[in-house]
Amino acid sequence: MKTLIVYYSLEGNTEYSAGKIAKATGADLLKLIPKKTYPDKGAKKFIWGGKSAVFGETPELEPYNNDLSSYDRIIIGFPVWASTFAPPIRTFVTDNKDELKQKDICVFACQAGNGAEKAFSKLAKLIEKEPFEITGIFIDPKGRPGPEKDSAIDEFIGRL
Repeated sequence: MKTLIVYYSLEGNTEYSAGKIAKATGADLLKLIPKKTYPDKGAKKFIWGGKSAVFGETPELEPYNNDLSSYDRIIIGFPVWASTFAPPIRTFVTDNKDELKQKDICVFACQAGNGAEKAFSKLAKLIEKEPFEITGIFIDPKGRPGPEKDSAIDEFIGRL
């Protein structure tokens, strides 16, 4: 099964997880990069990112050249912002909704607190496809590394 991991990462947790999953599975990676960078420190990070997530913004992304029709499975990874998925994921899904409906979809979320389950539900509603094949929640795997963090990612990989 040919797999693409589509992800957005602000602080590196989602990128770390996506890389680990890709290495174990041979999946291709697509990193979503907004044209306007989100702040990654201080109050601005929470205010701008939270507002953008809550209001369902769709930031313009740098161009990417992946042909989704050549993949059987899409894994979507994102940080949880205000109990939802990060806005660059909304842009990607909105731009590719018809193609995504035809794929097996797996998702993982990285968070420091909570909200991933709500984020999964909101994403499924946006894609108009549920349930997801596999879901995974990773608690700050790069920011606070440890064997239990990697084992959660390994468990997700094992279910793919």
